[in-house]
Amino acid sequence: MVSLDKIYHAAFSLKSVARKTDLIFAPNLESKGDLYLKTENLQLTGSFKLRGAYYKIDKLSDEEKAKGIVACSAGNHAQGVALACEKHNIPCIICMPDNAPISKVEATRQYGAQVLLVEGTYDDAYDKACELQKEKGYTFIHPFDDEDVIAGQGTIGLEILEKLGDVDAVIVPIGGGGLISGVAYTIKHLKPECKVYGVQAAGAASMFEAVKSQEIKRLGSVDTFADGIAVKVPGELTYEIVKECVDEIITVTEDEIAAAVLVLMEKQKLVAEGAGAISVAAAMFGNLPIDGKKTVCIVSGGNIDVNILNRVITRGLVMSGRKATLTIALVDKPGQLTSVSESISKSGGNVVAVHYDNSDPNMPINSCILRLTVETKGHEHVKVVKAELENAGFELV
Repeated sequence: MVSLDKIYHAAFSLKSVARKTDLIFAPNLESKGDLYLKTENLQLTGSFKLRGAYYKIDKLSDEEKAKGIVACSAGNHAQGVALACEKHNIPCIICMPDNAPISKVEATRQYGAQVLLVEGTYDDAYDKACELQKEKGYTFIHPFDDEDVIAGQGTIGLEILEKLGDVDAVIVPIGGGGLISGVAYTIKHLKPECKVYGVQAAGAASMFEAVKSQEIKRLGSVDTFADGIAVKVPGELTYEIVKECVDEIITVTEDEIAAAVLVLMEKQKLVAEGAGAISVAAAMFGNLPIDGKKTVCIVSGGNIDVNILNRVITRGLVMSGRKATLTIALVDKPGQLTSVSESISKSGGNVVAVHYDNSDPNMPINSCILRLTVETKGHEHVKVVKAELENAGFELV
């Protein structure tokens, strides 16, 4: 099973392949703890998944390699497997959900893998990969529920302790549980007093629900833009390690994840996907006991789809009070828009969009509704803008 010897062996095997990613102190992030970021988003392939995939494939026998490899992934494990297969000259086919980000699909193909898009979620891709394994005799590389894969991910724990020996807590994203299993096992066996916290998206809380009910159950559906952790069923091996080694698991909302993506870009100049930023979201918004403690957030990946990045940033701006939509009921007469604009300008806001509507049959015939999108500096500034409008005699609805 998983052991420290295996994790140290994985670290040796990965020396020539995986980067020892930086551990960056991030004092300008809004959190009660002293935050450090383990930047796996800067890993080769843009994700920690390379570690477990490469170590697993490196340990395969010649017979297993000769069969060819099949894997399933929402994108990051796919790239890790594809790169490892390229380096070992092994043919591979990777099943990915058809809604996987195009950037992840194309990156996987560029490493030489054959990609098979499967309708549905990661779990549907998993079922297809298992089917191909039985039909063709391929060697299957599981993305998380495998002792060698877990050991590979556990090398992150070794690097955290190497760089920050007095760490008090580590916050880890959870999908199927491979990352947190490896990291938690390493931390708890080398520094048992260090707390390990897991975090999931509220719309894909499979491990959270399993630990809560003390039973692995399959979620009926998953709903999160953090595709890297959108898993309906956690692993059996990972579930047992999580029960033993993880102190607490929490969930965060989509808006909180979006706010974390934004703050990492704006304040740390780091691009993180939803699954990668979720640990920072937990530190910022989760009710974790990290006050004044040296806390490491694992930023597990940076392969965000540029097609949704604008929407994520917009949600993050709204969540952090940097963008607000105001609706004002007006008497429809000349000069009203000028007066509204002057009031907002006086309070330091910036109008970026205006929508005028006088068609509502429930309004008086000489009235209109004005909807404004305003750039602001934060939630307190939004209150100032609203107060200025109300002082000027405008009715906010």
